[in-house]
Amino acid sequence: MARFPVTHANCPRCGGRLARDNDSGRCTPCQAAERDRLSQPPMVPAHFWEHEPVRRALAARHLGRVIRAFRCHPFHGQNPLPQSAVAGWLGITQAQLSRADAATTASDEGGGTTDRRQFHALAALAGIAATGSLDLLATPTDAPRIIGMEQVRFASSLVDEFRRADAAVGADQLCDIAIRVHAHLSSWATKATYSREVGDALQTALADLAIETAWLAIDAGRRPESRPYLNEAITRARIADDPRMEVRALACLSLLIRDDHPGESLRSADAALRSSAGWGTSRLATLLHLRAAHTYATLKDMSSFSRAMAKAHREFDRGTTEDDMPFLHFVTPQELRGIEGLSYLALGRPERAAQAFRTITENPSPTLRRNQIYYTVQLADAQCRQGDLDDAAHTAMSVLPAMGQVSSGRVSRHLAQVRSSLGQPQRSTAATREFTDAYDQAVGR
Repeated sequence: MARFPVTHANCPRCGGRLARDNDSGRCTPCQAAERDRLSQPPMVPAHFWEHEPVRRALAARHLGRVIRAFRCHPFHGQNPLPQSAVAGWLGITQAQLSRADAATTASDEGGGTTDRRQFHALAALAGIAATGSLDLLATPTDAPRIIGMEQVRFASSLVDEFRRADAAVGADQLCDIAIRVHAHLSSWATKATYSREVGDALQTALADLAIETAWLAIDAGRRPESRPYLNEAITRARIADDPRMEVRALACLSLLIRDDHPGESLRSADAALRSSAGWGTSRLATLLHLRAAHTYATLKDMSSFSRAMAKAHREFDRGTTEDDMPFLHFVTPQELRGIEGLSYLALGRPERAAQAFRTITENPSPTLRRNQIYYTVQLADAQCRQGDLDDAAHTAMSVLPAMGQVSSGRVSRHLAQVRSSLGQPQRSTAATREFTDAYDQAVGR
């Protein structure tokens, strides 16, 4: 069959005129320059992000659409970038990227239930795309030779993206991405040139990213991987003379080591309180007193726990300020009740714990989806410890549909413990059997 000539057009990469018989969508020089374009993310011009499908996807903060719009951008020629190539740049599998694309299609066509966990699990990548810096995930040797404040602000923005996604769905899928991004950005500090001012800001941004990576490892059930990141964060904070970041690292460290090293956990919380004296906000003090209270409960020290909780409530009642650090967004009334509940469980008071957790389930926080599910599982545990087996089974059953929307090793592991407890033969009732059967089916046992 005769082939009709292609009408004249411009190369989307360089703007040059295409030959009449050119059906590749690229001029010959651009094709030659980009024979290896699939091996790493391409450097794209600023106007790339003004393409209407990309703008709409970013405005909607819909990661599946962002990925698809990037792959299908005319800049890449007439053929979309292969999923396998883009997945390789992002450090994920082609199957993960394919599911995001497929879910996007289902969502756009209005059919079926969209598995949004894949979108949120890769939400940090939306921040990368929005800044036009997908080349960040090239090899560490591709670090910029000179760093300015623009790159530092970009590094800081990634932490916000990780934090937002983690609050929604948990850390299992995010953790490896954060580790990869941390490794790449850390190469900037060792290989690039920058001013003293930029260097201090970069150290602070990297400390913030290290702390967020440590937290993601904790929530993903990979606690041993967290400590090196927190040690690094403390070192970077001191290099930058940034006490705010050092205090944040100490607060996370207090959480990490509470069960295995409660004495060191208390000292970390106390050190953070002393370091923040004079500039710390009430919300920060609330968190640090909560860290201490939970640790005292772990030590079975009821009087010290009560004093620390009273201090936490007193500080919380003073409200928020514009100086609150962004990571404190999770310090809400639900979090206070949640720490109370966890502490009462540690103290062997499941009835008091159930009261605290029930308050959370009755007043859910729409932005902290993972924490809401976590504390609901804790309510089921407290009810089980009280001997309210049917109530525990009903509570645990209510969580199962939501488990497909989160990927948190902490939550999954604790729900498995509840299932194991309710599945004991001596605890068999119609309600417990219904839950254990549903749980086993959901997890593919």
